[in-house]
Amino acid sequence: MRSNPAESSMNKPQPPPFVVVIPVADRPGHLHSCLASLQQQLRHYPYADNDRISVLIADDSLHSASLAAHAELAARFNAQGLRIEYFGQTQQYQLLQGLERSGLQGILGDLRPDRLGHKGASIMRNLCYLHLARRVRQQPDLLIWFIDSDQEFRVIGPAQNGQGQEQEQFLDYFNALAQLFQEPSIQVVTGKVVGDPPVSPAVMAANFIADAGAFLGQMGQLAADAPCSFHGQPGADTDDAAYHDMAELFGFSRPQEPFRYPCPLSGAHSHADCLRQFTQRLNRFFDGEHPTRRSYYRPQSVADSLTAARTVYTGNYLLRGQALRFFIPFAPLRLRMAGPLLGRLIRAELGPGFVSVNLPLLHRRTLEGLGRSEFRPGVARQHSAVDLSGEFERQFYGDVLLFAMEKLLQQGFLGQGPGPVPIRPCLDQTTAALLQRYQGMQQNSLRRLQRLSQLQAEPQAWWQGRQGLAQARQEIDRFIANCKANFGEQAPGYTRIKQVAAREGRLTQIEQAIANHAGDRAAWNKTLMDGTA
Repeated sequence: MRSNPAESSMNKPQPPPFVVVIPVADRPGHLHSCLASLQQQLRHYPYADNDRISVLIADDSLHSASLAAHAELAARFNAQGLRIEYFGQTQQYQLLQGLERSGLQGILGDLRPDRLGHKGASIMRNLCYLHLARRVRQQPDLLIWFIDSDQEFRVIGPAQNGQGQEQEQFLDYFNALAQLFQEPSIQVVTGKVVGDPPVSPAVMAANFIADAGAFLGQMGQLAADAPCSFHGQPGADTDDAAYHDMAELFGFSRPQEPFRYPCPLSGAHSHADCLRQFTQRLNRFFDGEHPTRRSYYRPQSVADSLTAARTVYTGNYLLRGQALRFFIPFAPLRLRMAGPLLGRLIRAELGPGFVSVNLPLLHRRTLEGLGRSEFRPGVARQHSAVDLSGEFERQFYGDVLLFAMEKLLQQGFLGQGPGPVPIRPCLDQTTAALLQRYQGMQQNSLRRLQRLSQLQAEPQAWWQGRQGLAQARQEIDRFIANCKANFGEQAPGYTRIKQVAAREGRLTQIEQAIANHAGDRAAWNKTLMDGTA
């Protein structure tokens, strides 16, 4: 008996639906670039006529102008064909009113109607989990893709033959991911990022100062008007976390030599032009750019790239509906390293159900027209001065929590061991070891900064007094001054982590949060099972 083609088509399973979740806080420019790249991506590689893809914009802004701008962007791109839901503060408050929150303080914090701006990305993601749990009940095959607002749906490779701009291209993300999730054992997938590093300037300073010093030292040996010689080699690929001052703590080797700056200028230009261009980007470092150590896309099939994962890149990860049980842990502490920590917890429970795949997104820390990020938590600016101390402290204690939890997991923290594990001794040992590491980073930064300062001030250097380079000299001076302020002997970030009383208070908070984790998990799972979310 022949089958009816129309009937066979009707019985053919539909490709799984996706929702792309974009938490955003006071970044309309970044959000616009992100949404525009998604539009372009879907023109290059349609997915099921694109009607199986939706977007959730989760607004964590503090300023009313940003809230209005984000809502307007949602409406505009919706009108252009993207299916966008705007999850603003009104919608977030409505969700909270319907929740029994007595056991969720360790996951959502103390949220009130007047405290819904700048909750932090981790709390915002947890709220999105609860919001999407309702949709999952209607669409059990829904795939949930979390990205950051400063990501784009494209990748870059190094400039061809070391000349000119980096090469951009689009990948067939959605079709590849739909194929990947046909394997039922896979519950969580993480990609990575290319472009700007996914870490804080707090843990990149020593490396970048070394690179900047090497660049200026090489420039001093060259003729200002000679054709630029910072070409011919592809830009350094930092897939091994070479940008990180403590790369060895994450299982990577740390390069011993500085990285050469790959000049992005094309056409005829001189060393003076290259110096001017480099200094235009120099102070973007304080927003997270690292112009000498960028990461690039390496073509590889999805199947061949599939590996067991241990870190979640919170700017690029996907999960099935049943994996919503893996909330972002310890979110109210508002520490960095939430992704690596979440990854360790997922790996301990899922094992091979948690994988990494070669489908990175492009990470752009700054906006070209602005010259910096629109908003970064823990970073304060006053005129040309930058204060990273808030971000610095969040990074240090995020590292403490991550590496302490690694040890606790090995000791059976999730219940595999014979009894309770001692939390505070593990925290104290980890803190002492990391303090020593951070102090070593500080000394490396100071030593390299002294050399950079000497090179900049060299009386015989051709950039001294040269017409057209006044702004370049000012940018170098500003970079040196901000490095001294943030990584020098009196830097407030280092002062904060060395103060015993403040450190004890922080560690007590972390200890209590770890001790409450089992209760947080139980309350979260009950909320999901009861259907109140």
